[in-house]
Amino acid sequence: MASPWTAPLWMKSNRQSVGGRLLPEYYASYARYFTKYIEAMARQGIPIYAVTVQNEPEHGGNNPSMVMNASEQARFVGKFLGPAFAARKLDTRIIIWDHNCDHAEYPLTVLRDSFANPYIDGTAFHLYAGDIAALSQLHNAFADKNLYFTEQWTSGDGSFDEDLRWHMRNVIIGATRNWSKWVLEWNLASDAQWQPHTPGGCDKCRGAVTIEEDDIVRNVSYYIIAHAAIAAPVGSVRIGSSMSEHIPNVAFRRPDGRLGVILLNDQSANQTICLLHQDQQITVVCPARSVISVIW
Repeated sequence: MASPWTAPLWMKSNRQSVGGRLLPEYYASYARYFTKYIEAMARQGIPIYAVTVQNEPEHGGNNPSMVMNASEQARFVGKFLGPAFAARKLDTRIIIWDHNCDHAEYPLTVLRDSFANPYIDGTAFHLYAGDIAALSQLHNAFADKNLYFTEQWTSGDGSFDEDLRWHMRNVIIGATRNWSKWVLEWNLASDAQWQPHTPGGCDKCRGAVTIEEDDIVRNVSYYIIAHAAIAAPVGSVRIGSSMSEHIPNVAFRRPDGRLGVILLNDQSANQTICLLHQDQQITVVCPARSVISVIW
């Protein structure tokens, strides 16, 4: 999946890398940038499965960044980007929004646009504001469109155990129980000073791994994704599971036919859990304030 953070500066209202809007006279040119990028990557053997239209379109403070409101995004997708993909016979999916859970009306507005809707595969979310249940709001309104969770960072100043439990509860368990097809953590790797990043970019975004010369340290995002990778390898399907206030969980049918379950014990005492599926039953002990993944 690819995600632009800004259009070329000469296409923007302020001619700067931070903020500004895509000028309407350059909508067609910018759509061509997308198609040329996808085709160039394909020539290098890198297929682009999907693109989001704009990373965090309501946040104009990042470097780089670009502001794009819902009506602008709908027009760009419906009149320019979608038709450009169709003309070039590209099967790369178009994903809208790519921002927080506090403004579901934005993607709903774009999806209600009759020109944009046919070209849209689904909606992407972050969770720096709002509630993860916003994903289900989109699912209930447009069940034929996919949902994706595309970014959540862990801070260099964060706590391993608190970040692990928050991300498992809200992102891994929360997003998948609210119809998300995938979850992405931000970001992959950094050095001990949280580099590299753009000037004015995130200076505390902790990578899943910290790399210093020959030393590699696995950080909290590594283990967040490791639990998901164990319970739900590629090709898994989420299945129903009883939700407990004390033991948030999510269950999957894996491609090998086995079941994978992620369990979060956010309590201060160990919890003994009985897992039932058809005629199978197992008992597991969840240590206090921990996450476990079970496969059987």
